[in-house]
Amino acid sequence: MDYPGNSQDMAVPPVEGVAGGGTAYGWNDGGLNVSNPLKGSIDPAEVPTADLVHVWCLPSTANVGPQEVPRNLEPVNLLAARNERESVQLAIRPKVSWSGSSVAGVVQVQCCDLCSASGDRLIVGQSLKLRRVVPILGVPDALVPLDLPISQISLQPGETTAVWVSIDVPNEQPPGLYEGEIIINATKADTESSSQCLGKAEKHQLFTELRNCLDALEPIDGKPLDEVVERVKSSTTSLRKVLLSSSFSEFFSDNGPVDMMDEDAISNLSVRVKLSLTVWDFIIPTTPSLPAVFGISDTVIEDRFGVGHGSSEWYDALEQHFKWLLQYRISPYFCRWGDSMRVLTYTSPWPADHPKSDEYFSDPRLAAYAVPHSPVVSCNDAAKDYLQKEIEILRTKSHWKKAYFYLWDEPLNMEQYESLCNMASEVHAYAPDARVLTTYYCGPSDAPLAPTPFEAFLKVPKFLRPHTQIYCTSEWVFGNREDLVKDVISELHPENGEEWWTYVCMGPSDPHPNWHLGMRGTQHRAVMWRVWKEGGTGFLYWGANCYEKATVPSAEIRFRRGLPPGDGVLYYPGEVFSSSKQPVASLRLERILSGLQDFEYLKLYASRYGKEEALTLLEKTGVYLGPERYTHEHMAIDIMRGEIFSSCRSCS
Repeated sequence: MDYPGNSQDMAVPPVEGVAGGGTAYGWNDGGLNVSNPLKGSIDPAEVPTADLVHVWCLPSTANVGPQEVPRNLEPVNLLAARNERESVQLAIRPKVSWSGSSVAGVVQVQCCDLCSASGDRLIVGQSLKLRRVVPILGVPDALVPLDLPISQISLQPGETTAVWVSIDVPNEQPPGLYEGEIIINATKADTESSSQCLGKAEKHQLFTELRNCLDALEPIDGKPLDEVVERVKSSTTSLRKVLLSSSFSEFFSDNGPVDMMDEDAISNLSVRVKLSLTVWDFIIPTTPSLPAVFGISDTVIEDRFGVGHGSSEWYDALEQHFKWLLQYRISPYFCRWGDSMRVLTYTSPWPADHPKSDEYFSDPRLAAYAVPHSPVVSCNDAAKDYLQKEIEILRTKSHWKKAYFYLWDEPLNMEQYESLCNMASEVHAYAPDARVLTTYYCGPSDAPLAPTPFEAFLKVPKFLRPHTQIYCTSEWVFGNREDLVKDVISELHPENGEEWWTYVCMGPSDPHPNWHLGMRGTQHRAVMWRVWKEGGTGFLYWGANCYEKATVPSAEIRFRRGLPPGDGVLYYPGEVFSSSKQPVASLRLERILSGLQDFEYLKLYASRYGKEEALTLLEKTGVYLGPERYTHEHMAIDIMRGEIFSSCRSCS
């Protein structure tokens, strides 16, 4: 889809303290110049909402800052496969103030199901969700969930607010065109408090009425039919009394209760955003084609949420993080660092013979899992006996092919390399077919393997063989020399099960693809385009929740010193933004998901037309040519995806 006026390729001064600068932080000179004649006291119930606010749409790759300039409102047309999430952003900016308080005013945002001509639906709250974009260090990043189907948002004078709209298409969703709309109404600020902030006495009255209904209906087993009928009638009367109370008066008209949509149709004052989604017959594989393994710091969880290592609350907290991240096509592993970058990594905190471990490892959404070298929770068995027992159990399972051992993070000298090799030898003594993963960006500094650093880097596989099977290299090493990738691949022996994975962390830096705060949206998404083009068979990211230590869940998020902002942090504790205990995703995490979905699109295209043709498509659309040459415009992404849809829909 083309998003009119969305120029993201202009020169933009960087945000202070944030790598990359990003786009749309008030530096865009384009947009609408609108003078508004409204003066004096304004009643939003009597004025078209379009006279009070600008509303327009932007793609998911746009970074919508508070000074984003309004555009024209155009219908939104999206494309998605089944088992895919597609997103768009809704921007709202007040033209005038109609509130007597410090805010410009309050808008009510209402969404409805998306429906096809055949009656199939994508349901609000299940498939369709809204989240408010909240700045972190002044940069739009956190996505805080909004109430559904109706939510109210306070607008600040002279500032643009963004709402992230996402649609999850289920595996079994019938293909077709789905249409709906998002309705925006300006409203009085006191409407929010009167409708959503009930007094204690009113809450108690509602609680009592509802509890009485429950008490009347629950003990009906074995009761005579006439008594059951009487109880139901009594409860119906009580429920009707509750619904007719003043607390719900806004949902009623002279003709009785009406749907909010009908009420808006009568008023005709709303701004309506038309939303269309074409669902096609391709199904994004449940098990990701690219294992993307992301670290979760268990010590960060222990400190912030006050859960003791090995306690029942600790297991619950880890499980929540694990299951939540699976929706992003990520294979999580928990980690804690020891001396000299030795790392304990594990996907399941339970022993291999625990039913929970089998549940985790058998989950089809999990593409790879980390097996710990030593006990995660202290036990009576010696570490050596523990490792042998774990491996013997796991090797009998069909999911053993997903297993890997990540023992050391970026070894730097001979001592560290030798320690890694010793640990790997122990693993292979019990399982010769075990996969050991090693991350690295250089050879041992105190025993050069070759005359130059890059040549030494190339010799690491020969040095580590046979103690490593997954050679995971930093993208930073290559700089803008994509041609050097073939030198790395030529050193590996895929016929013997050796694999090449990559990772990003502090580097590479702007303008190369990475996930630092403030980088362009397409720069975030391009990480996975790069992986696909270069031919990596897996990807690793060191940490998704590695912010500074805190001992209160709601404590302010602080990025770790010495790291680029956002490095190691892809989601936030929900308690920072509300009373919710659910993690809050970042824009960057959503773009990672989009990139992983693009990977599946390209893989589908290559399966029919060959890798070379798929590479040609990637380049001719301008989506990705190299680490410094990728699209800054969302349009190129839509063109590429549209071409894959047109070419492959008959074969998927």
